[in-house]
Amino acid sequence: MSKSSKVLNLRDKISGNEVDLSLCNLSEVPVRELALFPKATVVDLSCNNITSLPPEFCNLTHLVKVDLSKNQLTSLPDDLGNLVNLQHLDLYNNKLTTLPVSFSQLRSLKWLDLKDNPLEPGLAKAAGDCLDEKQCKQCSSKVLQHMRAIQEDVDRAREKRLLREKELEKKREAKQREREAREKEARKREKAEEKDKRRKEYNAQMAALAAQEQQKKRNEERKKKNGQAADKKAVVQSAPKPRRSLIGLMFKLLLLLLLGLAGVAAACRLTDLQKEAMCVPINAAVDDGLSWAREQEGVVRQLVQNMSSAAKEFLDSTQASKN
Repeated sequence: MSKSSKVLNLRDKISGNEVDLSLCNLSEVPVRELALFPKATVVDLSCNNITSLPPEFCNLTHLVKVDLSKNQLTSLPDDLGNLVNLQHLDLYNNKLTTLPVSFSQLRSLKWLDLKDNPLEPGLAKAAGDCLDEKQCKQCSSKVLQHMRAIQEDVDRAREKRLLREKELEKKREAKQREREAREKEARKREKAEEKDKRRKEYNAQMAALAAQEQQKKRNEERKKKNGQAADKKAVVQSAPKPRRSLIGLMFKLLLLLLLGLAGVAAACRLTDLQKEAMCVPINAAVDDGLSWAREQEGVVRQLVQNMSSAAKEFLDSTQASKN
């Protein structure tokens, strides 16, 4: 059956503000089609095989009276309370055990029939028998009160749940902050340890450099001391040189003196000056010296040999000290 035929058939079921869909062997409520006729405020869906109402049924807020008796309903939509204009609701002979909590929001409801439903005890007690108009009105009032009490319990339970969730969230946030604080403290401690490690490494490097500098200074001082000692040794070794030079100078002077005396003596003996008054004592001294020399020839030879040996030993020791 197409959508247009459904609409046409539904139009055929409408009489004034009423739609009679009873005994149509329906298993579903034609919600889309009913929504096309907002002036149809009374809907009879009794004596069908409807097991549930779709959520969209709660959007038919124009409904004032609904008959769902003698169906197979096991539950009603959670948002049934959206039918704010609903005044008459017949749920006779279904399989309902409970009503949605939003049922308490049907403030316009004046008539309710819940007979022949396996209601839970509390709801069954509130519903009563509903055998006449008066009892059905009382059923509506008492069921609404019952559902409002349930709504309040649900609200309190929800508030407690929300409060508990808030407390848990606060605890989670507190634990999160505590964890973040610990992590921050750990990072701070790690940074401090890393900084202390770098400082120790830096101090060790500086100490090593200082030790190297100190060792370098000691080596330089040692070299300097060794150089000074070598200089002193060189001075000590070169000290005899002036003595050697002085002896040579004295020897040279003595030789020159002897040569001068020899020259004077030769001049006085071999030249015409020998008759001069100043040469007389010189010639006499030469004669005496020659006489003494002949007498002391052996002694002089021995003295010359000794002097030669001493001079040779002195030269040898000087040469050895140089090497």
